[in-house]
Amino acid sequence: MNETYEYIEMKLPAKPEFIGIMRLTLSGIASRMGFSYDSIEDLKIATSEACTNAVQHAYKGKNEGEVVIGFGLYDDRLEVMVVDNGQSCNFDEVRQGLGPYERDQSVEFLREGGLGLYLIETLMDEVKIHQNEGVTVFMTKFLEGEQVESDAETISN
Repeated sequence: MNETYEYIEMKLPAKPEFIGIMRLTLSGIASRMGFSYDSIEDLKIATSEACTNAVQHAYKGKNEGEVVIGFGLYDDRLEVMVVDNGQSCNFDEVRQGLGPYERDQSVEFLREGGLGLYLIETLMDEVKIHQNEGVTVFMTKFLEGEQVESDAETISN
């Protein structure tokens, strides 16, 4: 099934002061898509956590790193990809290639208290993590009405 979507990609220096730029962009995208205020806040917190993790862990204080944030805008959902090796990725390939992560994987922010990941999982509808040269966090948030409708259809049938 080949769904159409719009794709927006940002590449930011891996420094904490640039995370606010990502949040502003994400707010604009999500509000244009029709997300509620609460869902936009959830998206901002979850994506900020993933970006903060990338900044803190991927570059360990080195100043030359970059973080790539990709946004896939679908009719019924927003997919957000945070890649901490600074390389642009083919969004579709990443999407297809990601399986669910194992809870015992040694992704650094899973080990370090895991609160960042816990927050991300709580706030988003789907979360996938892939560790290759860097860590890719892939998060999905559905538009409120869409999931309710699909749930209602299964109940009424």
